Amino acid sequence: MSLHPQPIGPVPEETARVAHAVFPRGHAYLRLRDELGPIYEDAVFAGLFPTRGQPAEAPWRLALVTVLQFAEGLTDRQAADAVRSRIDWKYALGLELSDAGFDHTVLSEFRARLVTGQAVDLLLELLLRRAEALGLLRARGRQRTDSTHVLAAVRVLNRLERAGETLRAALNSLAVLAPDWLQGIAPPAWYERYGHRVEHATLPHSEAERRQQAALIGADGQHLLHAIDHAVEQPWLQQVPAVQVLRQVWAEQYVTEAGGLRWREVKEIPTPAEMISSPYDPEARYSSKRSVDWVGYKVHLTETCDPDRPHLIVNVETTPAAVADEVMVPVVHAALARAGRLPAEHLVDAGYTDAPVLLESRRAYGVTLIGPVSEDPSWQARSGDGFTKADFSVDWERQVVTCPAGKHSISWLPHTYPKNGMTWEARFARKDCTPCPLRSRCTRAKLEPRIVGLQTRDHFEALQAARRWQRTDEFRQRYAARAGVEATHAQAVRRSGLRRTRYIGLAKTHVQHVATAAAVNVLRLAAWCAGTPFATTRCSHFAALQPLAR
Repeated sequence: MSLHPQPIGPVPEETARVAHAVFPRGHAYLRLRDELGPIYEDAVFAGLFPTRGQPAEAPWRLALVTVLQFAEGLTDRQAADAVRSRIDWKYALGLELSDAGFDHTVLSEFRARLVTGQAVDLLLELLLRRAEALGLLRARGRQRTDSTHVLAAVRVLNRLERAGETLRAALNSLAVLAPDWLQGIAPPAWYERYGHRVEHATLPHSEAERRQQAALIGADGQHLLHAIDHAVEQPWLQQVPAVQVLRQVWAEQYVTEAGGLRWREVKEIPTPAEMISSPYDPEARYSSKRSVDWVGYKVHLTETCDPDRPHLIVNVETTPAAVADEVMVPVVHAALARAGRLPAEHLVDAGYTDAPVLLESRRAYGVTLIGPVSEDPSWQARSGDGFTKADFSVDWERQVVTCPAGKHSISWLPHTYPKNGMTWEARFARKDCTPCPLRSRCTRAKLEPRIVGLQTRDHFEALQAARRWQRTDEFRQRYAARAGVEATHAQAVRRSGLRRTRYIGLAKTHVQHVATAAAVNVLRLAAWCAGTPFATTRCSHFAALQPLAR
């Protein structure tokens, strides 16, 4: 399909007349068109289409339909029907009342073009530029970020189910691509064993029987891979995605020994971040956070939270589920810097903060990261009466540490275990520590003296300063605004199903998240233009009586 960009005209007169008659008090989508004007233009998407071929649907309309679709949580078919049947959509899209719309498959094709052309973020970026032009969005204000889990569109499988279903998925794929070849190498028993989904069969309960079943599946998978590797006339079979997934899962779940394949022990399998959880979405990963275990992804939403402007989502990051929050702060800041939307203050929860991130945010981007850092996890801190690192005085120039009893360290050496984040270790003399009357509050070692592990100076001082500040009323007052981002998650979940991906793979899931963010922004901009005030925290009728109680 080819694209020949066309100028965007006004809303047709009859469409406008009927829309204003039907909605005399206004409507969000009518205000969207009247106040913001056209958000997208064909020329921006020109690189996604060839110059020859059948004319394509106007991409500016497809982009807006995609946003409206996620604003209401519609399927492609429902969204295409809304274009044909709803006056508010026709008004926003500038269509005649008689316009018959388009086939619903056009929407999936458009999303595929966005992914292939690396233009997914345009759905959000162009809307934000329009908000900036209207003075509704500014840089160097205040922003907040939080993440939430996203369930993959797959069934959760245990290890044995995963192995069997991975082999079955490969067989089904090959049955479509090379049916004659597969018939020639498949033993008759495979049709009974892998002709139905694994969960439809009764899996063995005892450990010995499960290992026997795993060995049987492993041998069948190895037989298939061996046949594929020796298919001289079909070398392309090795490049089939389901076959590549099969090969990777077998490497994760089995180990080759002299006697053949062996089912790996639990301690031998890769970490969840490295291991495929489902053959139907190889990029989905297992993760756990507090009471939530899931297979899928994680989404990080960053929004503005200035009191005098609408709260708009300005950045969306989609990651595999196992990616830690703290590594995403530099990613978010880099994206905001490229767009010219860095905040002055950035509110985050404890998952995003540590000393290196605090320093990097300030030095590289001029952003003050506001969020609680982890408290000292040592037994001295937990006891409430022990001497923590904060109770020791560090002379960085002389490389000497002084303990609460006034004794000085006798050595300053690179830390024995640098992987724990410490760079230096300062050791005290046994002759000072052993007879010290404060020893029970300092160390539990029977004979050895106290050893103090230290980060680099800037990291150590930043962490100690952050711990002191987060105990103050000033911090609590400034940090209170972070809680509002939970409402953004709630709105995106209710409206667009944020926590369940519709699609397979990280790239397509990111399309859903960007479209969801744009949809939330559209609704908020429409509410702002209508003069709707920010909602307050809900309070039950009973709780509202509390100040009056005596």
